[in-house]
Formats: sequence, C-alpha cells, structure tokens
Amino acid sequence: MIQEVKIKNFLSFKDEVTFSFEATKDKTFEDYQVVEVAKGVRLLRFALVYGANASGKSNLLNVFDFLSSFWFSKTPDLDEPTGAVPFKLDIITPTQPSHIEMKFYIDSTRYWYVLELDEKRVYVEKLYYYKSAQPTMLFSREWKDNQSVITFNTAVAKVSKAAQEEISLKCLANMSVFAARNQVNLAIPEIDAAMDWMRASVMPAINPMTQMFGYAGKKMFEDATLKTYLLDFVHKADFNITGVRSDVVKNQISQADLTYILSRDDVPTAEKERLQKEQSFETIETTFEHTVKNERGVEKYYMPNNLQSDGTTRTFGIEAAIYSAMKAGAFLHIDEIEASLHPDLVEFILQKFLATKNRSQLLITTHYDPLLNTIDDLLRRDSVWFTDKRESGSTNLYSLVEFKGLKRIASLQRAYRNGIFGALPNIKG
Repeated sequence: MIQEVKIKNFLSFKDEVTFSFEATKDKTFEDYQVVEVAKGVRLLRFALVYGANASGKSNLLNVFDFLSSFWFSKTPDLDEPTGAVPFKLDIITPTQPSHIEMKFYIDSTRYWYVLELDEKRVYVEKLYYYKSAQPTMLFSREWKDNQSVITFNTAVAKVSKAAQEEISLKCLANMSVFAARNQVNLAIPEIDAAMDWMRASVMPAINPMTQMFGYAGKKMFEDATLKTYLLDFVHKADFNITGVRSDVVKNQISQADLTYILSRDDVPTAEKERLQKEQSFETIETTFEHTVKNERGVEKYYMPNNLQSDGTTRTFGIEAAIYSAMKAGAFLHIDEIEASLHPDLVEFILQKFLATKNRSQLLITTHYDPLLNTIDDLLRRDSVWFTDKRESGSTNLYSLVEFKGLKRIASLQRAYRNGIFGALPNIKG
C-alpha cells in the first residue's frame, strides 16, 4: 500500500508537496477504510482531490504513472528523454532536477524510494527498506564524474561483483536501476519485491478519454466471476442490462498492417510468426442483453457494445478496473470519475468500493462537490485533498484536515463553494 509521495519541480509542482494516505486518529469507518499495515501505521484505502481546471489534479495522478513507467522502461540509447518534466513557468526550475519520493508497504515492510532526475539523466536513485526504526539502504545510484555510480548493500542484497558490474553497464544515464536489473538474470529478493509490487500493484490511471470497455470485455471473457460481479452491479445501479456475452472473433489483417507490425521491435517473434502464418488477429466482441417491459410484456433485446451509452461502457470499464484492484490489493487512480456518469452512480461506485475490506487503494479527482456532504456518512475527513494554483502558476496541494473548526461547519460543500478551502476557479467579471 502507498503511504505517501513527495514531489518537487515536476510538472506543475514547483515547490515540494506531500500527498499522504496516512490516516489521522479519527476512527470513522475504521474497519473498512483504514488498514493497519504495521504497528501504529494506519493507511487509508481512499482519497479524493478537488481543484479548479488546470490546478494540478491530473498531474498528481501522472506522478504514479510516471514512476511505474520509468521503473521498467528500457531506453534504446542516451538520446531518449527520461520522461521527467520540470516546472516550466520559471527561468530557474527547468535547469534543476525533478525530485520524487515514495514510501509504500509490502505486507508490513516499509520501502522508501528516492529519485532525482532531469529530462536527460538520473542524478540520484535510492531504495531503502525498514527492518527497524531506521532505513536500510538496498541500492544507491549517484551521478559522479559524468557517469552513474551504483552501489548495492551486499550485506542485505546479495549481488556478486560481476552482477553489479553488469547492471551498472546496462544502466544508461536516462533509465532506472530497476530497468537495468531486469536485464540481468539473477535473484535479488529484497529489490525484486519492490519491482513485483510496482508491476502488480500500481495500475494505470483512468482518465475521461480512456477507452475502458475493451479492457472490461477482455476481463469478463477471462473471468466469469467478474462478469457476475458486473451484472450484479449494473442491476443494482438500475440499468436494464440482464446479460453479457463475449465472443472471440477472427479478423483478417491487411498486408499494410502486417508489414507495419513485422517492422516493430516490441512485438514478440512468436506473434510475428503466427500473424504471417494465419494472416488474422483475434478480438473480443461483447453483446449486451437488455430486458424491457412494454405493452407486449417482458422482452429481451441484444445490442453490441458500440450501441451502448458512454455512461454504460464507462461504468463497466471503471468497475472492472476497481474489481481488479480489489482482487489484487492494488492502487488505482481515476481522473474526473464523474465523467459521463450520473452523480448518484458515482456515489454508488464509491460506496461499493468502500464497503469492501481489503488492502486496495483508490485515488480519484473530481469536480462533484456534493460528495463533501457525505463526510461522516460515506467518507472520512482525512480522505479529502485540494489542489490550488498559485499566482506563480505552480500547484499547492493540501488536505481538508489542515483546516480548523470543521465540525462547526454545517455544510462542507457550501463552505467549499464559498471559497473557504480555496481550490476554486478564479472567475473574473
């Protein structure tokens, strides 16, 4: 589970900000929304972020996507950018490195990852874990004398000198130690645990433009339990969908498309050989059963997914992703969750997630402020965060619990609308 992330000089975050899933002493919804990952360490399963457009909400989610991509990206040469983007609305920050830290728990063991890099190279990369109150370094990577110097703590991570040299050789200045380690055939359990966690537990962000139904259709085809779960969900959410059928369909591939695929380095050789032989590819087509009542009685109609509403397909996609997150105990982040969804459906989605007891985490951004009035009925106060754009163009990130006198406020939604918490668009007459 993610404990916190610190960000500085990355995208719209000029000055250091900290986002945290750490719970306050508040015991509201303790059994389902809080997980005690270690003695005295209580982490939230859910958080949401409010803020005006272009205030930095999406950039917070982008940090997690950047890390999960950077850890595993094997860059072909030194000219490839790292993917880091410094704060651009300043003459100084574009020349300085971005800084990101993340603390997370694997079972009851805390890890601490530190990264400093610019658009061309990594200057600092370190991984620690905690077997006591003090962190133990697993590896340290620094930019010295115009090269990356990687040091492993061989007292903990058993890495031979030859393996260290091979990893150092493969670790280009613009890539992660993890990506280099991935190219070397050896086991480093303490470091591999962190890699396995990132790979399995940090899911890609969902944004309003994400085409989610293909994902949901594939997952339903593979997992009958998920299909049952989704049908039960849409039934309770008052859709008239009563059945879903997924079929594998073979499609002929054009010569132009085949030539393009065969030219790509990221397509496995076995798949290229299969495509050349069969000249076709498989897709999953999903058909929905709709049950309606009319003057003739109860009737059933079958419609393909491309004739469903945006809200229907997005609901299936989001719920399939949330189901996967809950099943794996993973972290999922959704940008503007209310896009194409009715407000009551948003609340129902969150209610279903929060009623499940496990180690999954959900972080959302939203403009739907009536959720503020569900605090103490559905949400906790320490789940709410805000992004506000400063005059410098940079993002300020802060939590609702930083404000005093919250219990004396009759309507948190009205207080937000009245500018008490900031994070509103500055609309000028």
